[in-house]
Amino acid sequence: MGLNDPQWGGGKSGPPDLDELWRNFNQKLEAFFSGKKGGAAPSGPKPGIGLGGLWIFIALAFLIWLASGFYIVDASQRGVVLRFGKFVETTMPGPRWHLPYPIESAEIVDVSTVRTVEIGYRNNVKSKIPQESLMLTDDENIVDIQFAVQYIIKNPEDYLFNNRNPQDAVRQVAETAIREVVGKSKMNFVLYEGREQVADQAAALMQKILDRYKTGVAISKVTMQNAQPPEQVQAAFDDAVKANQDRERLKNEGQAYANDVVPRAGGDAARLMQQAQGYKQRVIANAEGDASRFQQILAQYDKAPGVTRERMYLETMQRILSNTNKVLVDQQKGGNLLYLPLDKLMQATSPGAAPAQDAASPATAAPADSDARSRDAFRNRDREDRP
Repeated sequence: MGLNDPQWGGGKSGPPDLDELWRNFNQKLEAFFSGKKGGAAPSGPKPGIGLGGLWIFIALAFLIWLASGFYIVDASQRGVVLRFGKFVETTMPGPRWHLPYPIESAEIVDVSTVRTVEIGYRNNVKSKIPQESLMLTDDENIVDIQFAVQYIIKNPEDYLFNNRNPQDAVRQVAETAIREVVGKSKMNFVLYEGREQVADQAAALMQKILDRYKTGVAISKVTMQNAQPPEQVQAAFDDAVKANQDRERLKNEGQAYANDVVPRAGGDAARLMQQAQGYKQRVIANAEGDASRFQQILAQYDKAPGVTRERMYLETMQRILSNTNKVLVDQQKGGNLLYLPLDKLMQATSPGAAPAQDAASPATAAPADSDARSRDAFRNRDREDRP
């Protein structure tokens, strides 16, 4: 609309007539809803028609205002309804409605997304932040630790209203908790065998502090990204670690040798004890048997001393001569000492003689023929010596 437009006062300088503009707007709105074509507006004002159009406009605006209160909450979200800035309720997933602005408003909070806070580094372990990562242990050593804390929102109301910056609160609580846990632990425990325990203890302490502050945050996991001594003493620490490893290796070797030697020595000792116990029982049993036999022989000796003495003598001689290789020849009655194959006779009559072989084998046939010839020669000479 130019400055020379008739609506701006007929080309005269000055503001337009607002009443006339409002009448024209009401006439056009009335003609639109009554189905009339556009045309020249009546010259006289019609207050009734203007009031009706105003009410229609107000009704439309009111409907649009009411419709602005509809909102949708996803399955992974929760809706927080505020009335004049004060918490009213928490809505569950689905289509929802609240009184439109400025009476009520709705904040949508994602409660399923896992958020991460990094302590001691940012985005990369190499991008260290010394003021966060350097910590003092219980044995007065400094360690360099980087870890990440993952958390979710468990209470949207507390998350929105109890803390101005929840992520910074989680970072500060995480740093406080890990410093407390590390400060109560030894350096070797933190760096090697106790890393998982340190993370678990820190997570439990973080959750306790966050619940006390009512942050509405739940710690899901604490991950130790890196734990090492400071770079300035890394070389010396590596030497100490190697020495500790050598010490542990030697201890393990000594323990393995002890585990091998001690059981064998124990087994040998047990075997000797069992052998000694068996020998003891055998000697006692033999002594008791000899005593019992002596008592029995004594009883028989008292009844017939001569017979018992003779029998004992014969039994003794039989036992002695059965274990010797000597041959006794009685020469008192005279007679010629004939040639006897003593070695063959002793082998044939000895109880420990070799087992008989097959009769058809030549190894047994030759000794049999030799024994037969020896017996024949002995008989012939015996006949010649007889008168």
